[in-house]
Amino acid sequence: MRPKERRESGEQDLFRSRLDQIIDLEHALVKLAKAIDWRFLEEKLGAVYSDKPGHPPLPTRLMAGLAILKHSYDLSDEGLCERWVENPYFQYFCGEEFFQHRLVFDRSSLTRWRARMGEEKLLALLQESLAVAARTGALKPSDLSRVVVDTTVQEKAVMFPTDAKLLNRARARLVRQAQKLGVGLRQSYARLGKLMLIKHQRYAHAHQFKRANRALRKLKTYLGRVIRDIGRRIAGSNDLEEAFAKELSLARRVLEQNRHQRGRKVYSLHAPEVECIGKGKAHKPYEFGVKVSVATTVQRSKGGQFVAHAAALPGNPYDGHTLATVIPAIETLVGNVLERVIADAGYRGHNAPPEHRFRVYTTGQKRRVTEQIKREFKRRAAIEPVIGHLKNDHRMGRNYLAHSTGDAINAVLAAVGYNFRRLILWLRFLLLRILAACSLTVQLRPA
Repeated sequence: MRPKERRESGEQDLFRSRLDQIIDLEHALVKLAKAIDWRFLEEKLGAVYSDKPGHPPLPTRLMAGLAILKHSYDLSDEGLCERWVENPYFQYFCGEEFFQHRLVFDRSSLTRWRARMGEEKLLALLQESLAVAARTGALKPSDLSRVVVDTTVQEKAVMFPTDAKLLNRARARLVRQAQKLGVGLRQSYARLGKLMLIKHQRYAHAHQFKRANRALRKLKTYLGRVIRDIGRRIAGSNDLEEAFAKELSLARRVLEQNRHQRGRKVYSLHAPEVECIGKGKAHKPYEFGVKVSVATTVQRSKGGQFVAHAAALPGNPYDGHTLATVIPAIETLVGNVLERVIADAGYRGHNAPPEHRFRVYTTGQKRRVTEQIKREFKRRAAIEPVIGHLKNDHRMGRNYLAHSTGDAINAVLAAVGYNFRRLILWLRFLLLRILAACSLTVQLRPA
């Protein structure tokens, strides 16, 4: 069933005051709420619903507004719920006409809504942020024809992986699953496994690597025994084999993988999609998450440096080999043909589409470089502080959403939050300019 969308009714209540009567209508969030085309978002995001009977979902403006506020102000789902109840501007932004003293949604509604929308539908929020920037004068549409592209790592909420911790964790998860399903084990190794993990960490810290390796082999032995014991006890039971399939598969991968293994490895048992990515940072040689492509405008617009596109790139591809998918995605999103793409040296040997092959310029390139392109090369580094803000202020630095779909969703919503935060600051700046002009007029008026 489709959601019952909210419309401005203008109703009055004898015992309650309308929000537009108790808040400042010149506030930046109020201005932004009026500038957003909510009908466009309802059409795009409402396409995932059918006309079949059932419980009506929450209004699109409410859920889209919550997603924008969450990533604009770097709030968790719980923090967003607390702020929404006590902040009338948040409620007005989400379409409420009267102040609500209790939540009109559940915290888990945010999780279900994100999963239902997916990355493809949530790109409409990013598209609308650019449209609002153009309508309010913060961005010129022509600015989107030249972009800077770079990649970064969106880290997952996992602890730093070591072989010993993974082995012991895999054994503990199997034992817990067996206890939950009533499968009796010959031995759980709960006490011995914990003791051997402590010994391994102490020996490794003391650089006693022979003893540390001996403890590591013990942990492998414990895990292997538990795997074989479970395999024997569930043999012939289709229900138990299906219940243990995922945990046993992950445990076997952890047991068999080694340091010099090529290909995919398991770095986290609760997030097996995590990849190990090395970006050459001295302070952080390895990061565990997913690679993300970010594109910003070359020229700094009046409202600041806006993000034109953001997308997760699973599989840790070579930067230059991402342009075949990134460039068409940018053009589809902004509705404009890219005249020029500026990238760093990591994009050499790119696979851009044939029509864009000679429109991509990488750092250090000498051929076909004009004076204007040289000046634009100096603007390439402007994307770095944008990536820093995405990570530190808009929840891209540590992703708490589950699975690879969560990686893609969080990357898009971080860009959405960044753009709308720029718009809030831009609308606040316009208001200050108007107030300053009014005060100057009053001062210059003759007595």
